[in-house]
Order: sequence, then C-alpha cells, then structure tokens
Amino acid sequence: MIDLKKLQVWFITGTQNLYGEETLKQVAIHAEEVARSINSNASISVSVVFKPIVKTPEEIYETLLQANSDENCIGVMTWMHTFSPAKMWIRGLNALQKPLLHLHTQFNRDIPWKTIDMDFMNLNQSAHGDREFGFMVTRMRKDRKVVVGHWQDEEVIKQVDTWCRAAAGWNDWQGAKFARFGDNMRYVAVTDGDKVEAEMKFGFSVNTYGIGDLVAVINNVSDEDVKKLTDEYENTYKMADNLKAGGAKYQSVFDAAKIELGLRKFLADGNFKGFSDTFEDLHGMIQLPGIAAQRLMADGYGFAGEGDWKTAALVRACKVMGAGLAGGNAFMEDYTYHFDPSNSMVLGSHMLEIDASLADGKASLEVHPLGIGGKADPARLVFNVAGGDALNASLIDMGNRFRLLVNEVEAVEVENDLPNLPVARVLWKPLPDMKTGCAAWIYAGGAHHTVYSQNLTTEHLLDFANIAGIEYINIGADTKINQFRNELHWNDVFYK
Repeated sequence: MIDLKKLQVWFITGTQNLYGEETLKQVAIHAEEVARSINSNASISVSVVFKPIVKTPEEIYETLLQANSDENCIGVMTWMHTFSPAKMWIRGLNALQKPLLHLHTQFNRDIPWKTIDMDFMNLNQSAHGDREFGFMVTRMRKDRKVVVGHWQDEEVIKQVDTWCRAAAGWNDWQGAKFARFGDNMRYVAVTDGDKVEAEMKFGFSVNTYGIGDLVAVINNVSDEDVKKLTDEYENTYKMADNLKAGGAKYQSVFDAAKIELGLRKFLADGNFKGFSDTFEDLHGMIQLPGIAAQRLMADGYGFAGEGDWKTAALVRACKVMGAGLAGGNAFMEDYTYHFDPSNSMVLGSHMLEIDASLADGKASLEVHPLGIGGKADPARLVFNVAGGDALNASLIDMGNRFRLLVNEVEAVEVENDLPNLPVARVLWKPLPDMKTGCAAWIYAGGAHHTVYSQNLTTEHLLDFANIAGIEYINIGADTKINQFRNELHWNDVFYK
C-alpha cells in the first residue's frame, strides 16, 4: 500500500522585517491558516506542513537546507505574503534540492472596497511580492510550478495536489532500486538505454541479477505457503474447476504461485521497487512469471517485460502518483490495430503481464500455451479494461537526453467476444485521431512499451517531467502533425 500522507510538502512564507512586529504577527497567522486549510482539504494527497515565516537570508537558507535533509519532505511550496526582497533568496535557492511550487495567492480573496487603506495594502502585497520572487527563480534558471489563484479555490487545490503527486513520484525514485533478471531482449533498441545516465538524472539504480539467484529463492518456497496462495487465487478470481486443487491443470497454478512467492521474497529482501525480465533468459524457471508480475504490479511494484527497465521505473512512479485515485496504472504495449476507417482503434495487451488493477470486473485466472519462450503453459489473469479517458506514457533515451512522451487516448468498451485471445486487453482511440496520434508517436520515437494510466492527467506527467528536468512531448486533441514535427525540431536545437 502506497501511503502519500506520510510525505510532507513544506509551506514557506516570505516576508521581511521592514513592516514591524504587528504586521509580521499577522503574516504568520495568515500563513499558518493557509497551510492548515490546504492540508485539511480532502483533495490534498500529502501532508502540507506550515513552517515559520522567513524574513532574512539566514532564515531562508536554514529552512531550505532543512528541507533538503528531511527525508519526509518531498518539496517546498512558497508564497510571498508581503514583499520579500528576492536577493535574500539567492543562497537558499542555490542550496535547494527539492521540487519547488510557487503559490501565487493572497490571504483575502476580495478587495474590501469600503475599508481598504495603506495598512491593508502593506500587509497584502502578494501581487508584487510574488513577482519579485518569480524574477529571481527565473533569473536563476530554476524550474518550478506556478499556481495562481485564491488558496480556497478548488481548482487551485487541484493543481497543487497534481504537483504534490508528481513530487511524490519523483521522491520515490530517489535511491530506488530496480532488478533486471537477464538482459535486454536481443537486438531491441528502444527498451535499452544508458543506466548510468539514468541513475545520475533520475536517482534510481538498475542492476542485473542472475536468473539462478532468483530460481534458488523460488525453489526454497514451501509447499504449504504455495497452497495458501493458490487458495487465495480461488477466492479472488474466476477459475475453471480443472485449475483448482485436485484439478488436471492445478500444477500449472501451483508452479505460478511458487514463482510469485519467490519473486516477492527476492524483491522484498533486496528492497526493490520494481523489476524486469526477458523470456529469452529464464533458465531454471518452469514457466514465465505471468500472474506473478500482474499481482506484484497491483501491489505497487513497477514492471516491464523484455528487460525494459525504463518502463518498469515509470510504472512505479505512476503508481505512486496515482495512489488513492480511482483507476490503475499498468505496463502496456501497443499490440495490434483495428483499421476500420469509421472506427479505428488500437488493441493494447501483452503476452501475460497486464496489471489487473485495470480490470473491468472480476479477472479470470487461466492457463494456456504460450507460443514464445519455450516454457510450460503459464498462468495469467485475463480481463477486459473499461472505457474512459486514459493516457499512454513512454520514457525513451534519445542519446543526449531522456524524453517523456504522452498520448491522451479514449478507451472504449470491448464489445466483441475474444474466445481465442487468452490475455488481458484494452481498446483505445489515440487523440486527436488514429492516423495523427500514431504518426506523431512514431515521429517522436515513442516505444511500443508504455505505462497505461486511467487516473493520471497530462498535467501530472508534465509536472513530473519538469521536476526531473527532462523533455516532455504531448500528443492530444489539438495535435497537428506539421506543428508537432516543428516542436520536435525545435527541441532538438534546444537540447544541442
């Protein structure tokens, strides 16, 4: 269970000693009320923590230094209640290593037309105090999110929480470990990449572990524990009688459960947040880890097949960002097309490993042959995915930079029976349309592996990319190919 409430965003209010003791007392009271109100809003996923107002370069520096060192602090939210001369912020901003949100608000929503005087004006100076601060952050070339509006406005709260979730996903990557069982699928380009550069840029590490090490853990799992897990399968999923204890194909389910328990132990003992594998290198395993990967993803682990460690890491980040929201985030692959001119769609699926958090209804546990990998018939969860707004995200290595590519899509209900397709599946229509969406994806170099998200928006992914300091490309309802190609060309110039 991913609990975002244990994470903190520090609310830091800037002012200065010029205004006198009484005004500063009022600033502190207002700032604490704003922080408390945002924190108590049901839409805020993390804990917003009020910090004493900062009035001097020394106070600013010390507060931001403490934010860096506090393991629960995932970012800082700043607000200039009064004018706060921005040269005071230089040392602190230079030291800040956590994500930054600038809340451009003011304590009062409305101007008190009949009573407004210079005392009121001196106290409520956010309109130009925030501009002073904004200049300095821009001059220092520090990225941040700017949210504008009154602090009780639900749209403002929504934007703040979107950034908080992105900051949580970024925080989760810092020091994260991802296990790679075997290497990349042979000769495949887009799923590979520079793991050294990724660790420097993103903060997570990817290392390879021998299949033999995993198999040794799997082989030590007790039959008693396996039986408990197969009982859980029976109570959780639809299953044919021949897959249940005593059935003709029960051994396949037993073997799959043993793989899941071994994988769980390996990942837990090594403190990993995700993993990848490849069917070309699973020596010693009886079957491919189908239901194991599906259930581990449902519990928050990142996963991607064929050694695709970038997508595995992105799956994990999206699961953190989407924690507590309705819908799921899962490994996905653009598999095949329906090119009906009046109803073009993509069929998304994978051999085995689509996360059942996407399932529309109760998933079915099934055992079928798999024409790839040369292993025994694997157990997997089979289900349809519901319609609705969604997106596909791909993290790719462009050689001189990482690119996060996002396509907004409209998932549609699976209306046709698919009796001979024993895998999880989802149908979607790429925006703005099939031809434009697919062409733009290919022009941008997007991978065939993605994260499919039912609960994140492009704003979540944009905030995440900005925090990470990487290129962000969006394909959506307004995308036009010529303009899109120009954007790619301009970005190439920028990143050179």
